[in-house]
Amino acid sequence: MKLIGDAETGSEAGFLLRVVNISKSFGASRALREVSFDLARGEVHALVGENGAGKSTLMKVLSGAVRPDGGAMTLGGRGYAPKSPKDAKRRGVAMIYQELALAPHLSVEGNVMLGQERTIAGIVRRRTHRRLVADALRRLGHPEIDLDEPVGRLSVGVQQLVEVARALVADARVIIFDEPTSSLSARDSATLFEVIRRLRSEGIGIVYISHFLEEVRAIADRYTVLRDGRNVASGSIDAVELKEIIRQMVGRDLTEIYPQVPRKPGAVVLELSSLEARHKFPLHANLSLRRGEIMGIAGLVGAGRTELLRAVFGLAPVTAGKVVVKGLSSGRSSPKGRIQQGVGFVSEDRKDEGLALMRSVEDNMTYPALRRHARFGCLNLVERRREVQELLTRVQVRCEGPEQPVGRLSGGNQQKVALARLLHQRADVILLDEPTRGIDIGSKAEIYRLIGDLAARGAAVLLVSSYLPELFGVCDRLAVMARGALTAPRPVADWDQGSVMEAATAS
Repeated sequence: MKLIGDAETGSEAGFLLRVVNISKSFGASRALREVSFDLARGEVHALVGENGAGKSTLMKVLSGAVRPDGGAMTLGGRGYAPKSPKDAKRRGVAMIYQELALAPHLSVEGNVMLGQERTIAGIVRRRTHRRLVADALRRLGHPEIDLDEPVGRLSVGVQQLVEVARALVADARVIIFDEPTSSLSARDSATLFEVIRRLRSEGIGIVYISHFLEEVRAIADRYTVLRDGRNVASGSIDAVELKEIIRQMVGRDLTEIYPQVPRKPGAVVLELSSLEARHKFPLHANLSLRRGEIMGIAGLVGAGRTELLRAVFGLAPVTAGKVVVKGLSSGRSSPKGRIQQGVGFVSEDRKDEGLALMRSVEDNMTYPALRRHARFGCLNLVERRREVQELLTRVQVRCEGPEQPVGRLSGGNQQKVALARLLHQRADVILLDEPTRGIDIGSKAEIYRLIGDLAARGAAVLLVSSYLPELFGVCDRLAVMARGALTAPRPVADWDQGSVMEAATAS
């Protein structure tokens, strides 16, 4: 179908944005297959689907980063075919990515006005800038934000408000939010939802992408499900149950999101005694972890949970206390030393720490334990390939093959590769930091099964997560961290969401 350009296309009663039969292929791979989608004025429309379903490609088409192969779009009743993100922004479509695009050294005012400066004869109109930024922040309900504060000093939640203010100054009619709460605390998420409601009341259309279906239920008016590049369902969020949305996303009934894998706790393999690290947290952390056990650590963003795992793995210098792995005590160690002891770690930051994105799936799976495939200093590639193929089947990684760069996989498959690395490493103690962040519900269920399988094999798992249903569904025991202090672990049955939040906010 021929793309519509800028010609008038007639009335689009009630709809701000319409997408009709959009298709896009990358070589032999078809990312979008005649996708249709519409957005009304003053509406929050949630776009959901598994990783690789086509959501990102569709958003890139809407925001001008990708040109479709076919189909048509209209914006406010006029043909819409943006040539670039700048062109899309000029037309009134703004994209707020999961990874915020801000200059940390610039002020709030500088970031909001960057690329959209108001000038006279080449001279920046500072008073106009300050008025525009102040007006945008007031519309968002946050006039208290200091316009002169460097953005790098602000919390992630406030930085996100700066991004939204930038869109308002650009007179955005459509704002696309891509996984906006993935790095936010519960309090910042609530603030964002209030901001979205304000935008909706002004008639701005919101496209909201999230893997947290509870959020979709709370904030959206309508939803559309993408699966395998096609839109397979759409409707009012109030007229559908979450389990039906999950079925539409994965194409089958997902009877058990948190698979129960039988396991029996064994001997203690990890003990922390009054552990402290150089970078403020943790503070006098104590716990013991047994084989076959999954222990969760809950807490607010910044409570010190990530710092605890990094100290245990040797990524953060230990300043006091002890880490005892399988009876061997050490105050200080390195990641290399921990790997040799059988400790495996999956970072919350897949892109920068968890994986070598330019390297192959095979390399990423085997890097920590290459010695197992070496003979007289030479790598046995046939043996390595055979084991990698077995792991790909076991953890159900969807990829073109072991040679494919891991950066080309979906987020869920990337995380499976990171977990498969622990299987290849044959780790006894497994440290998982937000292992399902940014991953669709179907992939989450598979990862939960894999974590359960690791514990059933006798591994001890220490799991940090900001998603309480995950902790309650997967873990045997749970501890809560608040300002660096760790509570005594208790059976999950002894906690509820209220008691966890009470412990997480304790002074």
